[in-house]
Amino acid sequence: MSIMTDVDRYRRPGPRIEEVARLAGVSKSTVSRVINDEQYVSARARDAVHTAITHLKYSPNQAARSLAGSKANAIALVVSEQGSRVLGDPFFAGVLRGVHAELSGRHVQLLLMMSRPQDHDDLLVYLAGGHVDGALLVSLHGDDPLPHRLQEVGLPVVVGGRPLGASSVPFVDSDNFTGGLDAVRHLVSLGRNRIATVAGPRDMAAGLDRLSGWRRGLGEARLSADLVVEADFTPESGARAMTELLDRAPGIDAVFVAADIIALGVLQVLHARGRRIPEDVAVVGFDDSLLASTATPPLTTVRQDVEQLGRTMTWRLLGELAGDDGLPPSLLLPTSLVRRASA
Repeated sequence: MSIMTDVDRYRRPGPRIEEVARLAGVSKSTVSRVINDEQYVSARARDAVHTAITHLKYSPNQAARSLAGSKANAIALVVSEQGSRVLGDPFFAGVLRGVHAELSGRHVQLLLMMSRPQDHDDLLVYLAGGHVDGALLVSLHGDDPLPHRLQEVGLPVVVGGRPLGASSVPFVDSDNFTGGLDAVRHLVSLGRNRIATVAGPRDMAAGLDRLSGWRRGLGEARLSADLVVEADFTPESGARAMTELLDRAPGIDAVFVAADIIALGVLQVLHARGRRIPEDVAVVGFDDSLLASTATPPLTTVRQDVEQLGRTMTWRLLGELAGDDGLPPSLLLPTSLVRRASA
């Protein structure tokens, strides 16, 4: 009796072009040229591709269909969060708009899926079952094994946000470190010297990288970096964090907040405590979502182009599905400071 491994259990039917290219030691575009009998392929590479196709029992017709568009003509956007948070946070809406814009006119369907670690087995069965040709993964927490498990079953994957730990999975992220650094430099330029932070969760690279930028900025200014409280990406956690900071250090004169949605709770507490913004406490957020421009007062914030993040992730995945050469393993998108009334 044979023993079925986890990878075997979820593997998509039939080998993929990536496996042919890997076995032959060539790129996916070279496999495509061999299958279509095109020129500019060395005899050695051509023989290696034919040998790999024979060994894997790979159908040239199957390969042609995969290269031409993909079998399912669909990709999945998987958000590793509860549905209530996804629907209430402008970040996810921005990513979705970007993905949809990049797919426009390509005749590729988009599946939006929400999953937590306890749901991964069911999700893996579905994604590996031929329903989609690739997956975009957003809002991973900790060392989530989902990207690697999907790679093992042959499904192309691109992650939004730097994965924690060593990883060979391609990703697209914003320059969170520089964004945090620019926020602190701005606050220092205003003469603030007791600068706290409401940091993002430590099980996500965005939270860690923005925190590192804050620390670097305070180090440059030779200021203390002792006022840190962690929050998740909700206004309620921002309110709790700001309350704790004020109780610990009533003399705070500035705060860098890891996300605009957290900053809503921060502003609420400052107003309730009678602190004038920015006269008493200057506040800088992160994202430049609609929440920033409609806050009271309008929020100075670090802009990341969330729609461009979604578009770039999609471009990277479609490029892999098409067998493009020279795709970057990771991409870092720039951030910029947007000045408003809060700092």
